Amino acid sequence: MVFIDEAVIDAIAGNGGNGCVAFRREKYVPRGGPSGGDGGNGGSVILVGKRGLNTLHHLRYKARLAAERGRHGEGSDRTGRRGKSLEIPVPLGTLTYDRETGELLGELIEDGQHLIVAEGGRGGYGNAHFATATRRTPRYAEDGGGGAERQLRLELKLLADVGLVGLPNAGKSTLISAVSAARPKVADYPFTTLIPQLGVVAEGPLADPFVIADLPGLIAGAAQGSGLGFQFLRHVERCRVLVHLVDLSDASSKCADDLETIEHELAAFNPALLDRARIIVGSKLDATIVERQQDLKQAAATRGLPYLEISAATHQGLKELIFEMRHRLREVESGL
Repeated sequence: MVFIDEAVIDAIAGNGGNGCVAFRREKYVPRGGPSGGDGGNGGSVILVGKRGLNTLHHLRYKARLAAERGRHGEGSDRTGRRGKSLEIPVPLGTLTYDRETGELLGELIEDGQHLIVAEGGRGGYGNAHFATATRRTPRYAEDGGGGAERQLRLELKLLADVGLVGLPNAGKSTLISAVSAARPKVADYPFTTLIPQLGVVAEGPLADPFVIADLPGLIAGAAQGSGLGFQFLRHVERCRVLVHLVDLSDASSKCADDLETIEHELAAFNPALLDRARIIVGSKLDATIVERQQDLKQAAATRGLPYLEISAATHQGLKELIFEMRHRLREVESGL
């Protein structure tokens, strides 16, 4: 499925039904009085958070989403049927903005959470509603209210506990495929990953599972729109722990420079990202270059960040990394 993290829709709530003008006409009730029922309320447009949905692709070609109108009131004091609300499933982490004003209407971060984005119109009162002791035969009823209409912009920020960041070909896809059931494309050329990938890490039956995200490779200038990373940088903001992968087998540059490149792009997009819990990981340990290994270890020590080395291909160091990720998550949850 194509990954879509933005969508624009028109949400149109249903109009309320009109009230009815009617009178009782029965053989032995000469002055039956008014009996017009109220109109039904119009349906609302409601966004519903749904776990397991990771894209807004299903809304890409649905520009107009309308709820059902309320039915008109009828005689014999019968109220019109309420219009059926339209519930639209969206991924967890979806933010909803009013497209005209830019106002944030809400965000959905829990499974089953509801957000009313366009409220249905109220049903109009029938003439039975207006009868009084001095006005016994009102010959008018109230029209139903109009349903709200809104142009919305939906923006998805994936919910993940741990985010993998790094230059293209740093080994992020291989790592997520080794520690979870996710199966992203893996190849020996840059920008293999074109869309974010989510996986669930559950090491052992008693361990708490957590969600890990493989985010497409960043390059220098990503925060200004270069490469593929810019459109996915927003997803990093949701991650509580960042795992920064650096290729230990690439002889074309220094590890410290690779590390600084990504840090610069994270800071340019949102300076607070560098304050997140981070783990520096040297990847491709099975083909390491000793000089790069020492360079990266020194860079991590200078920053005061934990440093680990792994080989996702041979699974060397993966248990230690999973333990460290879970440890960092628990520290974040406890506020340490």
